[in-house]
Amino acid sequence: MITFFISLIILIVGYFTYGKIVEKVFGIDDSRATPAISNRDNVDYVPMKKQNNAMIQLLNIAGTGPIFGPIMGALFGPVAFVWIVLGSIFAGGVHDYLTGMISIRNQGAHIPELAGKFLGKVSRHIVNLFSLLLLLLVGTVFATTSGSLLHVLLDGQVTLWVITGIIFFYFFLSTILPIDKIIGKIYPILGAILVIGTVAVGITLFTSGNGMNIPELTFENMHSDNLPIFPILFLTITCGALSGFHATQSPIISRTVETESQGRYIFYGMMITEAAIAMIWAAASMSLFYGENLNELINAGTPSAVVNEVSVTLLGAIGGTIAILSVIVLPITSGDTAFRAARSIIADYIKFNQSKVFNRLIIAIPLLIVSIILTQVDFDVLWRYFSWANQTTAALALWIATMYLLIKGKQFWIPLIPALFITYMVFIYILNAKIGFNLSLNVSYVGGIILTLIFALWFFKKAKENKHNQIQTDL
Repeated sequence: MITFFISLIILIVGYFTYGKIVEKVFGIDDSRATPAISNRDNVDYVPMKKQNNAMIQLLNIAGTGPIFGPIMGALFGPVAFVWIVLGSIFAGGVHDYLTGMISIRNQGAHIPELAGKFLGKVSRHIVNLFSLLLLLLVGTVFATTSGSLLHVLLDGQVTLWVITGIIFFYFFLSTILPIDKIIGKIYPILGAILVIGTVAVGITLFTSGNGMNIPELTFENMHSDNLPIFPILFLTITCGALSGFHATQSPIISRTVETESQGRYIFYGMMITEAAIAMIWAAASMSLFYGENLNELINAGTPSAVVNEVSVTLLGAIGGTIAILSVIVLPITSGDTAFRAARSIIADYIKFNQSKVFNRLIIAIPLLIVSIILTQVDFDVLWRYFSWANQTTAALALWIATMYLLIKGKQFWIPLIPALFITYMVFIYILNAKIGFNLSLNVSYVGGIILTLIFALWFFKKAKENKHNQIQTDL
């Protein structure tokens, strides 16, 4: 329990200290017109209030990742808290803030456009492919998980395919309609449900006495006998610490932010808030079902079973229903913007104007059809591919941020350190995993170092070229 509260305090302190440092290094300028003002089209570029933008950003980035990821990460024990705290402050917050702010400085550009500008034309194509793959997997996984949760909540009275169909219809509407028509109006309400449900779980966890069961971090439990912390933990807990999915979402809000000074609250602050949500669910999972019981419950049918058990155990039938609804809000409000971002990325890539509804339909309908087909794939397989694509995208986004600061002659080590770390984790994972090269873990550790060094050498060579060519960082 002490570990939990210390972790929460560090998160809050991190926002007001390291978050401020990152903001100062970037160098905000409220005299610059943001894309919401200069590119206003009343579809994607629409000025919105700071609090609305923050709530939309939180709901965009906080899918089932900060719930399901920490629940599965709880299998590692309290070391999961360490990754959530340090990851969100020094990696996730940096990633989200710099991605959002660099997008603002580049007319609301999405991650593939930024990759093309700072890492080269080939990188633009690669990142475009990764981003679309990630967004399709996110939309599919979040439709599946929200449908699963609703199916459990309704006690199987409504068939799963009907629930999933309704969710996809909502995704369709939110993908093609102007951002302020559905997303801008209902997100504050959904945000309130999220806050109420999460706070209720957190408070009841301790008033019920279950908080005393949260294991403390010790030298003995800093490792797992069955699961290698390096790299599995860092690809299991993603959205609660560092997530490439956020790099696809921040540009959506970069097109609606009114002034640059709002960026730290909207981008860095909502990452810290998401980390707090992840902490609560990881703590609840550890306190009630730590060890083999948690593993058995997860294996019973995705972490939805854990969400249901935690909610009902702590809050009873009525309160538990509210808590489950607060969790359902997350994947639905991330799935809709996943498809919206995918539509926008494709449109930017092929330079296809999106002011007309018909043009949006041409892109949106095929995306949703492919996602519906992917729902037939096993959830565990989807989650593994999602996790790897997610953290690969995070690594690329951090390298873009590093290049941006390096060219401007600023403290580029701030994104460089987490970029090196997560790049190494991604390489180890794909070398070792069955979905990758299936090499031994020791070979993967060595191979990961070699590949990370090769990439870093290429990166600094590219940086030298960019400086020589005097590449323009801000438009």
